[in-house]
Amino acid sequence: MEARKREGRLSQEDLTQLLGQRGPAIGRYERDEVKPSVDVVKRVAAVLDTTVGYLLGETEDTSVLKDQAMLKRLNDIASFPEQDREHILYTLDAMIKSVKLKSL
Repeated sequence: MEARKREGRLSQEDLTQLLGQRGPAIGRYERDEVKPSVDVVKRVAAVLDTTVGYLLGETEDTSVLKDQAMLKRLNDIASFPEQDREHILYTLDAMIKSVKLKSL
């Protein structure tokens, strides 16, 4: 796991112990010999202070959606009726574009 190596402070054995795993579990995960459960991935993300998305290779940013307030907002938006979501996202996209243009 690149996140573990990036931290540079945890050996495979250290991480295994922190997760309550046994034997060479982390090494097997890192070599793609075994896939960890969702619960294990969540615990690994917490220990390494990153996100599940980063561990799964969905993003290069180690802190995307770690902001709980932002995550709550996104969950709220996701729960709204489709038309309301579309209006909110349209407005949000316009605001994001405006901020990006300012920085050019």
